[in-house]
Parts: sequence; structure tokens; C-alpha cells
Amino acid sequence: MTNTDSSRPPTAPQSCDLVVVGGGIIGLAVAREALLREPRARVVVLEREQSIALQQSSHNSGVIHAGIYYEPGSLKAQLCVEGAAALYKLCAELGVATNRIGKLIVATSAAELPGLERLHERALANGVHVAQLGGDQLREIEPRANGVAALHSPDTGIVDYAALCAALAADVEARGGAVITDCAVERVVHVAQGVRVVHAQGATACGGAIVCAGLQSDRLAQASGASADPRIVPFRGAYFTLRRPDLVRGLIYPVPDPELPFLGVHMTRRISGDVVVGPTAMPAASRNDDGGWRLSPRDLLSTLSWRGSYRMAWRWRRQAPRELAWALSRAAYAREASRLISGLTADDLEPSFVGIRAQAVGRDGALVDDFVFSGEGRVVQLRNAPSPAATASLAIAAYCCDRLGPITTAEPSEQPAS
Repeated sequence: MTNTDSSRPPTAPQSCDLVVVGGGIIGLAVAREALLREPRARVVVLEREQSIALQQSSHNSGVIHAGIYYEPGSLKAQLCVEGAAALYKLCAELGVATNRIGKLIVATSAAELPGLERLHERALANGVHVAQLGGDQLREIEPRANGVAALHSPDTGIVDYAALCAALAADVEARGGAVITDCAVERVVHVAQGVRVVHAQGATACGGAIVCAGLQSDRLAQASGASADPRIVPFRGAYFTLRRPDLVRGLIYPVPDPELPFLGVHMTRRISGDVVVGPTAMPAASRNDDGGWRLSPRDLLSTLSWRGSYRMAWRWRRQAPRELAWALSRAAYAREASRLISGLTADDLEPSFVGIRAQAVGRDGALVDDFVFSGEGRVVQLRNAPSPAATASLAIAAYCCDRLGPITTAEPSEQPAS
């Protein structure tokens, strides 16, 4: 399956056993899982960008989450806990550096203690080890942290997900799979012989397909005949680098505000040693941002034509001004961050990278919080993969392969789509 002529990029085959749509961390994990299950299977990953993992998989803070926040019994809770354990093991096997650096979730006042206790109960229900700390105890771990109490998660860690994606892609190819870039998929349809994947290079007939398309997941689902609900509404998340990284030793998070859909301002020491603060969260005008404020008429129209977008805006109308202020004003963001770290000012924050989050929004305006899968027969669609999707990627891959069933089936048709 791999290309032996390094002067020419590999092209998509006319037929194979399994097509995986999406060359982010989940798609690559799915391809590896399929090859582990059936080593002789012909597995192909099709990625629309010119390189793998250019979007959400490489534009994040690099946290390996332990599974504290998620509703017990949800797919998020189950797959995060399973995925984190598998991720640490795989990184050790592939030689990708990780660090169980630990995380503090800090209550800055007595008013936040009930919320901290609810998180403690969730962590225990999800089988996650955490310790309850008082103010003096938390400052033994993070001397500059402001707080009256905290939860300490020693198993929360960090990794460079872009490096992990590169290692995964190399492992897929070493096992006989193919990773084809610059090959945008247009639709995935059932045909008499199996499944036909129509893409920029023509079409590939296959026995099955697993679609992990991230920011394009709703469009591919609709093009393949699925419901428009939920729709992806992109959110722009900007990060800052802390000019004084000695202020933070590990990871410091606030107690989540139940009135807000996101976690709030937090600090993350990354595997490279730098500390990032963020992200901000505001709707984006493009699903493919290069760090600026790019406007895509198609993407903006998609958001504005979705009834759920207006219902979402109305639902969060009281919180929106605060999020907007944080996104537009470094001083406002620094003031919020200083609730967690004493002495932090706007001068400590240097603009860093930007990530675009694929947020699924229902027709009713609800932000879809859990992982969502759809599809039937020999097609599996991952419709929503919010954080902690990267942490859970290996468990999500196993879940997708379980849902699909056998990787190799009857020989697919060799004829491409017309």
C-alpha cells in the first residue's frame, strides 16, 4: 500500500477493504486499529489537506485528560478513561514523549466549593483518581496559585499530539496501510458491491468506510444522505504564551462555570516546556483558519443559515459579552487569568497559536456535548468529537471498528464511480 517511488506522492487506489476519511488523530488511530485487527486488510486514509493533522489535532494545548468532567455513563467518560490509558501505553511503544505532570482544578472562593465537590463525585464515578486539597496543600504543588481548595489529578498529562500523529501515520504505513493527502472526499455512498468513496482523485470502491472528518463532518454526512442535524459551527480559540513560564509548574484549571459551555481560562505547561494560557472561544467565520481572521463565505453562510445558530446565540446571550471581551482584549483576559495566578498581567501574555474547534450545534441551539456516531451498514460516521477526543482517540477508534464489524468482506468492485 505504501508508495515506493518517493518522487511521486501516493494516489488513492481504485479499490481497498477500508477507507478512513480524515487524517487527524482519530482517523489515523482508526486505520491503525483496523490493521491491528486484520493485518492483511487493505486500509487507506484519505486526508483533504496537504499534510496530516493540520487542523484540530495539532492546534490544541496537548493535554491527556483523565476523565474528571464528564457525565458518568456518557461515551465521553467511558472513552476518555479507556483512551488515556491506551494513549500512554502507545506513546511509550512509539517513542513519543509524555509527562504525567498533573492538574489542579482550583476553587478561588468558597462559592466555588460546591462545584468542586460535584467534580470530585464525577471523578470517583468515572474511576479517576483525584485528591482533595486545601489552600496550603495546593500551593505546595503550585506556589503562585490563588485558591481555597483544589482537586489534584496526578494522572493528567501532556503530549505533542502533532508528533503522535506523525508516529501513528508512520506506524500505519509500516503495517501496510496508505495515507493519501491532498485528496478531499466529496461523498460516501452505499452501492451494490459495498461502499463507494468519491474524492478529488476520482473514486475508491471499498468494503467499508469510517468517516472522521472533524470540521467537515456534517457536510460529508449530508452529502452521503444523512441528516443535517447537528451542524458544525466553528469556534475560534486563541492561545497566549506565558512570558514567565516559572509562574506555572503544571496544569491549572478553574472550576467550570455551569452557566458557560466552555472550561474557562486555564494554564497548561506543554511538553516543549512553554506554558500556554487559553483558549478564548468565539464563533469563527471560517472552518480553516491560518491564525488570522479569515472569512469564508461558504462557512459563514453555513452558520448563518442554521436555525440552531440563532437559538444558541439566544441561549448564551448573557455570557457572550464576557467571552467577546476575553477574545478581543488581552487585558481583560489577563484579569480573568489572574484569578488563578497571582501577579499575572497583560504584559505576561504573548499571542500564540489559534485553533478552530468543530462544535456541533443542534437544531434546537444546544451545544452537543458528547461524542455522536451515525451511519448504517458498512459506513460509520463520527458526527461530533469534542474534547477530550484526542485523549480518547484510541478508544474511539476501537468503538468505530466495533461498530463497523469485520474489516475485510467480499471483494469490492474495481470500477470507480462515474
